[in-house]
Amino acid sequence: MKIIISIATRLIPRHYLQHVSHIFLRILSLFMRGNKFEDPINGKKYNKLLPYGRLKPRENALAPDSMSLERHRLMWLFLQQKTNFFTEKLKFLHVAPEFCFINIFKKMENLEYITGDLVSPWADVKMDVHNIPFNDNEFDVVICNHVLEHVRDDKKVMKEFYRVMKKGGWGIFQVPIDMNNKQTIEDPNITDPKDRERLYWQSDHLRLYGLDYSKRLQKAGFKVTENNFINELEQELVNKYALPKNEIIYFCEKI
Repeated sequence: MKIIISIATRLIPRHYLQHVSHIFLRILSLFMRGNKFEDPINGKKYNKLLPYGRLKPRENALAPDSMSLERHRLMWLFLQQKTNFFTEKLKFLHVAPEFCFINIFKKMENLEYITGDLVSPWADVKMDVHNIPFNDNEFDVVICNHVLEHVRDDKKVMKEFYRVMKKGGWGIFQVPIDMNNKQTIEDPNITDPKDRERLYWQSDHLRLYGLDYSKRLQKAGFKVTENNFINELEQELVNKYALPKNEIIYFCEKI
């Protein structure tokens, strides 16, 4: 299974996988039920989770029913415990919407929920994040995860997120980060997929962020809080929900 998932994620474009993978995974999940792991997003329990990743698939990463990964489950808990996401009326732009969240967010009566993406089959609005087709100061919340490493001009995209966010609004923009590098690595002259995979962790990444990621967001105008929420949780829950042990949540506010 690990080999199959690794090959599929490397060779098949994500937006094609999104069309059919959830059907297959829901059938597979029937054979994975147990009490060792739990997906906090939908409450489903499993004896094991699926591996996920391109180069070195991570064990117990993907919950098959919701298709949530470690970072999605952590974000769900963060939204519940650290934000007004479930309690206040919010206009919410969800860029590159994750399958595990879409149906739940659509049913939440407190949200005016809009999804946007260039290629996702689930997006309400087809859009290029370099030029977001919404007015200034329109959204209370903007969430966009694991996209900035793919875009041509991430600084412009960050400014676009800032532009469409209301004053007093907030956003979460997670990316892959090499915690061993102080500076983000990027070079537009590196175009070979093998070189990009070696340097940036994936062949379709245009950069690999370092510890300066927070400063890059600040330059776009945001007040950024590097939240170590994962360290506030009991280890028993971290293991039960299969959460990413070193994930920092970058909570961005427009003051």
